[in-house]
Amino acid sequence: MLRAFFSFLFLLGTTVAVQAQPDDIIRIANGVLDSTQHCTLGLTPAPGTETITIFHPTDSDDHYANGVVMTAFKDALYCMWQSSAQDEDSPDTWVACSRSCDNGQTWTKPQPLAVANDTAYCTSGGWITSGDTLVAFVNVWPKHLSPTGGYTSYSTSTDGTTWSALQPVTMADGSPMNGVIEQDPITLSSGRIVGAAHFQPGLHVCPIYTDHPLGTGGWHKGIMPTEDRGNQSRELEPSLYQHRDGTLVMIFRDQQSTFRKRVSVSRDGGQSWTQPAATNIPDARVKQSAGQLPDGTIFLAANPVAAKRRYPLALLLSSDGIDFDRAFLLRGHSDLSPQRYPGKAKTLGYNYPKSFVHNGYIYVAYSENKEDVVFTRVPIDQVSITNRSQKP
Repeated sequence: MLRAFFSFLFLLGTTVAVQAQPDDIIRIANGVLDSTQHCTLGLTPAPGTETITIFHPTDSDDHYANGVVMTAFKDALYCMWQSSAQDEDSPDTWVACSRSCDNGQTWTKPQPLAVANDTAYCTSGGWITSGDTLVAFVNVWPKHLSPTGGYTSYSTSTDGTTWSALQPVTMADGSPMNGVIEQDPITLSSGRIVGAAHFQPGLHVCPIYTDHPLGTGGWHKGIMPTEDRGNQSRELEPSLYQHRDGTLVMIFRDQQSTFRKRVSVSRDGGQSWTQPAATNIPDARVKQSAGQLPDGTIFLAANPVAAKRRYPLALLLSSDGIDFDRAFLLRGHSDLSPQRYPGKAKTLGYNYPKSFVHNGYIYVAYSENKEDVVFTRVPIDQVSITNRSQKP
C-alpha cells in the first residue's frame, strides 16, 4: 500500500489539501543513474527495444515538429503532432496526423487534423478512445491574446480517416474550457477521465476530471494549490499514473529551474490534490510521461538529467509507485541525429515524450531535435515487475 503519501484535513465539511511530507515523495533510488555518463547515464536498452521514425522532413516539408502523441484505435496506430515551417508556436502552426496499419512499420503522409487561420494557430492535445469513437484534442491559441493562452477543441472519428468539425471542449457548466489540455489524460477503472490543463489568463496548471465517456464535456477543475510565477504557474506540463490502491500521482516539470521533478497526489479520484512538492528525480525542465503496466509496474519516460539537456531519453521503473529503482536507456546521445534545419526554440535532443501501453509494449513517442517524429517501444515482459532479472 502506498505509504502515507498525503493526508487531508476535513474542517466544517471542507476538504483542504496539505503538503506531502519529504519522506513520502516519490524518488529515484541511489545508484540507478550515473550522472557522470552524459551520453547514457550508465543505462542500457532493454532487450527488444525498437525505434521507428514516423516522419523525417525533406527540404520541401515543414521543418518543425513537437508535441508527438500516439494511440491505438481499431487495429491501427495513430500519431499527432504540431507542425510548422520553421519555428516553435509560429502563426502557421497546425496539427498533423499520420496512421499506420502494419504495427508501426510504415506511416501515411501527414494529414491536417486542424489548421491555422487568421486568428489562431493549433497544437496537439492528445487522444481518448471510447468504444467506436476516437477523440482528438486540439489546442487553439488566439494569435493576439495577451498573456499567451488558449482553449481546447476536439474532433471525433469512427474510422480514423473522416473527422468531425472542431468543437469546443466544455466544462461541467457548459462553458468552453478556457485552457489548453495536456496530452496525457488517463481513464480510471471507474470510467472517470483525469488530466490537467493550463488555464487563462496565461498558463496556470490545474488538474481536471470528467465522467463523460469521451472527455468532450463535463470537465471539473480539481483543487490543487500551485505557485504562480507571473503569467504561468511554477508547475507545468504534468503527466500522471494511478497506483494499485487508487492513489493518483501527478508529476510536473519545475519552471523554477531546481532541475528536480515536482509531485502532487490525490486519493479522491482527482477532486483534490496535495500542494506539489520536490522530488529527487532529475528534471531537464521538460515534459515527461508516466504510466502503469497491467501488473502494476509504474514507469516514467523522461530526460532525467539535472540540466537543460534533453538527452538521453530513459525509462524509469517502480514496483511500488514510490521508489524508482530500475531504469533502461531508450535513446542515448550517440543515437541522436544531426539537426538539419534552423528554427526558433528547436532544442537538440529527445523532446516531450508521451507514452501509452498497447499489445505488449510501452510506446514512447517524441520529437527528435524538434524536427523528426519518432517512437521507441519496449516489450513489457522485459521491464515489468515479473521480470526483475532484467535489472541492469
